[in-house]
Amino acid sequence: MIDGVILTPLRQIFDERGKVMHMLREDSAVFSRFGEIYFSCTHPGVVKAWHLHKEMTLNYAVIYGEIKFVLYDDRHESPTRGELQEFFISPENYILVTVPPLIWNGFKSVGTKTAIVANCATMPHHPDELERRPAFDVSIPYDWGLKHR
Repeated sequence: MIDGVILTPLRQIFDERGKVMHMLREDSAVFSRFGEIYFSCTHPGVVKAWHLHKEMTLNYAVIYGEIKFVLYDDRHESPTRGELQEFFISPENYILVTVPPLIWNGFKSVGTKTAIVANCATMPHHPDELERRPAFDVSIPYDWGLKHR
């Protein structure tokens, strides 16, 4: 596990009317502060990568569809420098992934429907606080292609 990344199982409460999908509460161990919440809708096969935040902590959950979520640690002083982490997140694998600052991250919508990714960030978006790299940047050793295992 990449140092500082936290996985939190999330609850879904079902009844005959539908369901409630919990995401983040102020009394959660991973909650630090509220900056903004937004939803990223990503069509099947589309990759949204790479980016890192200099100060912001991200809290991702997938409320519809499925994504392959990938993290890469290239922090100089990190005990997990050089490590990659890959998660498949969906309502069927309903987890909150808390990503600390300075971790490269991105995701690919997998399956046949548009994925809806919720992010409850600790700061409002500001372009100067963000760094980006192309999805297939060779400095991050990851291939977004389908892997047959």
